[in-house]
Amino acid sequence: MPLSRNTMGTLFVGGALSLTLAALAYPSMLGLDTVSTSTDRVIANTQWGPLTEGDRDFVVKVRAAGLWEYPVGQIGLQKGQSKSVLTASEHLIDGHAALDTTCRKIAPMLNITLPNVASPQQEGFVTQLKAESGKQFDVTFANILRLTHGSIFNTVAKVRSTTKNSLVRALADQANDTVLDHITVMEKTGLVDFDSTLFQQTTPPKLPKSDLTPPAPPAGQPQVVLTPPPTATATPVDLGDAVNGQPQQ
Repeated sequence: MPLSRNTMGTLFVGGALSLTLAALAYPSMLGLDTVSTSTDRVIANTQWGPLTEGDRDFVVKVRAAGLWEYPVGQIGLQKGQSKSVLTASEHLIDGHAALDTTCRKIAPMLNITLPNVASPQQEGFVTQLKAESGKQFDVTFANILRLTHGSIFNTVAKVRSTTKNSLVRALADQANDTVLDHITVMEKTGLVDFDSTLFQQTTPPKLPKSDLTPPAPPAGQPQVVLTPPPTATATPVDLGDAVNGQPQQ
């Protein structure tokens, strides 16, 4: 039976952050809140094309997404009650390991510092799922992940259609395929409340920047690596064209 909007709003309350579905819908929680409103402002001219604030923030968002969705996939493999949730968990781990490899390849090329932990909001969500079990875990898992992937889907498309940086464009291509795949496997669980999810996607709340921004890694801290599973089918993007060719304009 589909959950009511009010029911969905209470599913994710727990822990010090008092998480709610509405709060978790906000797209900025997937990474770094921009440092200014001028996302098209060029911050560096590289051999792969100009790098804008929006480009930089996108790379960080993709990295931050993996830092919480990858462990959520691992939790799903342990707690998932249905075959479809177990399959969705495998897709999270596989897809974000490959995306993370691409992020870690292009970040130093573009002089972008990547976080090693997700934002406080994202970390709180992981804590919330760790505390749930049984059928409730499956419902919470499917709905919040369909919501967050749906929220970022349009952002990926916008970056892909506007960036002049070929490395960022390559990452956006991979992210587009991965996010669409994750949306699809969440829907296949049969647990998604579309009315509530779509309502939350179109009415994101304003949240404190401190909840949305992953902390910068301490100097000298080894970079966290999201290890591909032994059965990985997703692969990092081939950067050959972007690296060896001229940036596409």
